[in-house]
Amino acid sequence: MNAVVTAALPVFALILTGWLAARLQLLGPGATDALNRYVVYLSLPALLFRAMTQVDLAHMAHWGFVGAFAGGIAVTFLVSFLPGRGGRRALTDRSIEGLAASYANAGYMGIPLCLALFGAESLAPAAFTTLLTASVLFGFAIAMIEFDRQQTPNVAATLVKVGRALMRNPLLAAPVLGLAWASTGVALPEGVDRYVSLLGASASPCALVTIGLFLAQTETATAGPGVLRLVTGKLLLQPAVTAVLAFYVFSMPPLWAWTAVLMSALPIGTGPFMLAKMYGRDARVTSRAILVSTVASVLTVSLLVAWINAHPIS
Repeated sequence: MNAVVTAALPVFALILTGWLAARLQLLGPGATDALNRYVVYLSLPALLFRAMTQVDLAHMAHWGFVGAFAGGIAVTFLVSFLPGRGGRRALTDRSIEGLAASYANAGYMGIPLCLALFGAESLAPAAFTTLLTASVLFGFAIAMIEFDRQQTPNVAATLVKVGRALMRNPLLAAPVLGLAWASTGVALPEGVDRYVSLLGASASPCALVTIGLFLAQTETATAGPGVLRLVTGKLLLQPAVTAVLAFYVFSMPPLWAWTAVLMSALPIGTGPFMLAKMYGRDARVTSRAILVSTVASVLTVSLLVAWINAHPIS
């Protein structure tokens, strides 16, 4: 219970702070977009870059971790992607729903939670989950949508377009650059290290407040079966599959295994909503799923944190 109070409660309290700030109109109408851009383009990339510059490359190639986390994503994506009882749906809509069911809020919520629960040692695996989510999963969904939009699918043109989109994503570029720096074996200059440390320190609180601001603007209509399907897949199916793979199929350090499970148990991030809006699809189901999953995660993530605390990492 102490872990829930010290690790999970501050995370959800910051989300609530953002929600209250939006409801009370304390920050103005443009606050959500401005703070979101600050997190995406400045503070979170700084945090990820610095974390990657400090990793020991000789001890971080845990392919079992990648297999466990990616396996949980793949199963959850596939279950939501397959046609349901509603009949055939466009490939674009199915891709967005598959993305929503498996797209963890890794950067905004997962990294702060891992830091609070596991400490700085969890930054490397947490950053890897952000890479897998924001690049591989997001890129795969974009590729599926682009294939659907083209009357005559062109693999090369689609891959180029997806590649350009990913290269412009600072949440992908920052950790890759950090790994490149780490490979040189040279420590960051003290002044630069202090700069990115200060900038990155603002990522966690700002990201969590941004979630609250976003949720305050989300429609609160009753959750239908489509929303419940996405939320159930994200909060229950994905962490269950990841846990089986992390502890019973693949081999990895306990810290990495628990980080994989915790990151897979996070609520839905805003990526699917942004993708739905970008391609002109109905974003109401996605936005409601983000809201419901975030509210429900107060219970599910808190229970998981309590479970992890009851099984100390050796």
